[in-house]
Amino acid sequence: MDPEAATNGTAVTEFILLGLVETEKLQSLVFVLFLFAYLLTVGGNLSILAAILVEPKLHTPMYFFLGNLSVLDAGCITVTVPAMLGRLLSHKRAISYDACLSQLFFFYLLLGVDCFLLTAMAYDRFLAISRPLTYSARMSHSVQWILVAVSWACALTNALIHTIALTTLNFCGPNEVNHFYCDLPQLFPLSCSSTQLNELLLFADGFIMAGTPLTLIVTSYVHIAAAILRIRSVEGRKKAFFTCGSHLTVVCLFYGTGIFNYMRLGTEEASDKDKGVGIFNTVINPMLNPLIYSLRNPVVQGALWRVITGKRSLT
Repeated sequence: MDPEAATNGTAVTEFILLGLVETEKLQSLVFVLFLFAYLLTVGGNLSILAAILVEPKLHTPMYFFLGNLSVLDAGCITVTVPAMLGRLLSHKRAISYDACLSQLFFFYLLLGVDCFLLTAMAYDRFLAISRPLTYSARMSHSVQWILVAVSWACALTNALIHTIALTTLNFCGPNEVNHFYCDLPQLFPLSCSSTQLNELLLFADGFIMAGTPLTLIVTSYVHIAAAILRIRSVEGRKKAFFTCGSHLTVVCLFYGTGIFNYMRLGTEEASDKDKGVGIFNTVINPMLNPLIYSLRNPVVQGALWRVITGKRSLT
């Protein structure tokens, strides 16, 4: 490490994002695929949001949270993909230090809100199925907004902690990031100062930001499963399982890829796997969510059709 650089703080003013591929032909293919994925994801999630707004039958707590989740998914892919598409068009892979910090901050902010919002959705399903008589009182409009506000507050705190902690590191040597967006596991190896505290913070944060919500989700579904098993009607059981199936699928996709990525710090040998997980986190999961929530849901499908055709609901 250069002592002068370490004394002066961050000497590196930009990072080089190596991206997904190197050859020009493959870059053109990646550009087309990711542009299509971006337009499909943003369009799909905003369509779900519009359907929820225009369809009175969807003015329920579950779809209130789903509308918020759709906004988050559209935002999450917007934080990473457009910048990558711009670099592919300009053939410039550099990203400034400040832009890298900003991207990292907003990525962790939206990812954190996602964690807590999925927990709120599990709590909503728990109340609806296990406590139906008191559901309306316990999941009032004020409670819904409080849950969303707390989710944003916790995620904001988490994103600020990681961003501020990253600014304490000195980057005075290599600046090539083997990824297509700025993320902590790929930035740590580039630091010429000790990252032990930052790595410990990231690992501990994983248990708090992922472990706590996941524990609450599992606990909710244990109670939900017990309540469903007490339902005598086969049709009633199917309906209860159906209302939870979409959420469970999204939870498995979200936490499965997230835990794989952040419970182990990125290394050069694992960089290709990190990129694959990154694609899942930033592109595939947000793109699949509208499909998962609209699949086999005639009310959502009908609302989406009315959004597309411009027709209004008769109810």
